[in-house]
Amino acid sequence: MDVTPDEVLAGIEGWAGGTLSRLDGGSSNHTWRVDKHGRSAVLKIDDRPRSEPFNTRRREADIQTRAFEAGLASRVLFVGETVYLTEFIDGTVWSLDSLHEEDNLRQLGIALRQLHSLPLTGRVFDAAGAARDYARRVTDADERKVRECLRTIEAAPRPRNLCCCHNDLVAENIITVPGVRFLDWEYACDNDPFFDLATVAAHHDLTEAQQRTLLVAYLGGEGSHWHDHLVQQAELYEALLYLWSHSRS
Repeated sequence: MDVTPDEVLAGIEGWAGGTLSRLDGGSSNHTWRVDKHGRSAVLKIDDRPRSEPFNTRRREADIQTRAFEAGLASRVLFVGETVYLTEFIDGTVWSLDSLHEEDNLRQLGIALRQLHSLPLTGRVFDAAGAARDYARRVTDADERKVRECLRTIEAAPRPRNLCCCHNDLVAENIITVPGVRFLDWEYACDNDPFFDLATVAAHHDLTEAQQRTLLVAYLGGEGSHWHDHLVQQAELYEALLYLWSHSRS
């Protein structure tokens, strides 16, 4: 990094001199918990300004602020091109076990319905573009599998109904405060709402019964006739996940 976290905090009103504790960060940012005068925040510093498939930090802040106002996210405290400061949420971060509890799946389904009712972001998720970018950086994967994943993603139908989506709903990005909230909005943009549901189902190997519990809660009633669409979006997610995970090497 070109600057230290202390130097960054010195330029943010009310946070200069805060106590820093290193947190696990992403592949392209550095993350700390900051504590000062009884307040806690999460500071992220990027190596470079963000571009697709990520949001810029300012676009991320706009989306997260709308989600905060709907009770679905933490408050954004400061945003710059490579600096992001948000309130620290003191709650229970989900794990795989959390998704085995039916009540949690029901709460998640209701929260996702609320998330998908937020205003459109103006940026549409480009699955094919992301896939091609990941594939260019793959060095240790089966070439036939890479081509198969690319074909799956290229052949996927365009979203039937665009909604504001999170697009990265792994368990670690879900937290109970109480009430369900979502962390890390860096991929959030307009997408098929079933991509979010499929991420939950495919990433955590939910059983068909668990998938139906989530669908019924999300739709507010019978959801069996949407299960095939969920499976289709799960195939898209799994192809993207394969390319993304192998691109990180």
